[in-house]
Amino acid sequence: MRTGAIIATLSVCLALPLHAEEKIEVPSGQDITFVDMVHDAPGPDGLTYRFRFLAPDIARADGTVTVDMAFDDMQALCEDYALPRVAGTGPAPGQIIISLSDRPVDFGIPNPEATQFFEAFSPEGTTCIWEGF
Repeated sequence: MRTGAIIATLSVCLALPLHAEEKIEVPSGQDITFVDMVHDAPGPDGLTYRFRFLAPDIARADGTVTVDMAFDDMQALCEDYALPRVAGTGPAPGQIIISLSDRPVDFGIPNPEATQFFEAFSPEGTTCIWEGF
């Protein structure tokens, strides 16, 4: 490869975002994107994976996404998104927490302006069992 082609390729790679916003399909049809996964803060059942998602529609005043719809989305996110990503990564987690937020928020920092939903699940095979807080 010529030097010019290497520089051009490197320039394109550096211009791409490190984490492209991936739209994730959920039962409600709302727009959800993955934010991050936190696994270095232990939960009550030991190893806990926290999958955080941006879901702007949960705060809409018109009730586009109800609490029940958001729960169904979190169940689907646990089973269809989180479980495949933790499989084979090492020790199995005792708990998976799915969180939805209407805006970006820092992990562990209260933000009273943000609408957030959290649900805890126990992974069992290909199923997430709701634990409830």
